[in-house]
Amino acid sequence: QVQLVESGGGLVQPGGSLRLSCAASGSIFSIYAMGWYRQAPGNTRELVAAITSRGIRNFADSVKGRFTISRDNAKGTVSLQMNSLKPEDTAVYYCHAQLAGHGSYWGQGTQVTVSS
Repeated sequence: QVQLVESGGGLVQPGGSLRLSCAASGSIFSIYAMGWYRQAPGNTRELVAAITSRGIRNFADSVKGRFTISRDNAKGTVSLQMNSLKPEDTAVYYCHAQLAGHGSYWGQGTQVTVSS
């Protein structure tokens, strides 16, 4: 079992920055990949960025060059640094953990709103 707790969402103006953090507890050493998904109203949930335990990163095309992801395997934490934010980045952001075996877990979600 893994529990995920997110923090860091909020309201920011276009062009601004936010940092999201996610802390895992429980069987953190069974986690293979951690990442962030987002879901805007009326849209399906989509991958934003993910990082494996070996540091391999994957980004959605829409955020490449603007977002970075980092992870501390020992602490079970993952962070998403979001720069040059756009109104279309507005969504609920969810932390996700994929286990090395079967199973995955979701955080409760944190709202990010980009608006002037």
